[in-house]
Amino acid sequence: MIPSKGRKQRNNVRKIRESKMMSKAELARKTGLSVQTIDRVEKGYYCRLDTKRKILIALDLDLEDRDGVFLDD
Repeated sequence: MIPSKGRKQRNNVRKIRESKMMSKAELARKTGLSVQTIDRVEKGYYCRLDTKRKILIALDLDLEDRDGVFLDD
């Protein structure tokens, strides 16, 4: 089942990004995504699995760490 794009998804992206002293712009650059996309993800808006994968890799996390980052998966 694909979650509704209007439903918020809890995540720790902002917390982890800030703990690594990384700006939204830097995370966007590392992922190849826009700053707007990073902002929307951090606010809990729906994002594709590929976007989640790019964020995990850019934060130097393993794909197995996804449950600690994207909590509602």
